[in-house]
Amino acid sequence: MAKLVYFAWVRERIGKSEEELDLPAQVTTVRDLLDHLKTLGEEYEHALQYPEVIRVAINQEHVEHSETIAGAREIGLFPPMTGG
Repeated sequence: MAKLVYFAWVRERIGKSEEELDLPAQVTTVRDLLDHLKTLGEEYEHALQYPEVIRVAINQEHVEHSETIAGAREIGLFPPMTGG
């Protein structure tokens, strides 16, 4: 079971701030997770249509999309930083 937390417009487009999901065994990296989430419905597909811009934190530490999600207690998905 993975706890996912969504922030800013990712949260608005998905329509929830957090959820717990059972992930398939083949979902082992952040990239796999983003690809899997896009299959869960139109709102996820809309929020994650450009996965390369989504920033991800595992246990409140920002990681690359190649990072493994094994042992993650919490995975946060953020839009890119904007503004000055």
